Amino acid sequence: MPSWNRKGVPLRRFLAAPLFLAGLPLLAHHSIPGAYVTDQNVRIEGTLVEFNFRDPHSFLGVSGKDPKTGAPARFNLEWGSIQRLGRDQITKDTLKIGDHLVIFGSPSRKQGDPILFLMGIRRPSDGWKWGRTVQ
Repeated sequence: MPSWNRKGVPLRRFLAAPLFLAGLPLLAHHSIPGAYVTDQNVRIEGTLVEFNFRDPHSFLGVSGKDPKTGAPARFNLEWGSIQRLGRDQITKDTLKIGDHLVIFGSPSRKQGDPILFLMGIRRPSDGWKWGRTVQ
């Protein structure tokens, strides 16, 4: 027999709501192949203007040139979680605003969207690199 509150609503409804809400972030998570063209690769070069080291994914903002047109462009790069990057000894201090970077990534499935999924990164100034080799 269910427990009832003073207004006649079963208490299990109140207990179920927090569990449902806790699961919402999982519903919002996307698959990498669903959002990016993983069998295509783009190489960009530019200056780091933003580094958000956070969960569920870290993001980089890089100012450079569009590889197709040569016009100035800002690219947003999706990277791994804090835990995933931490396994590769990457911290919030690994990259600094102003670093010159060479990046290798998979383009967004949305045509013309300047977002890449980061597959490899290299900092020429000291030879630091992560992921796939970037020439």
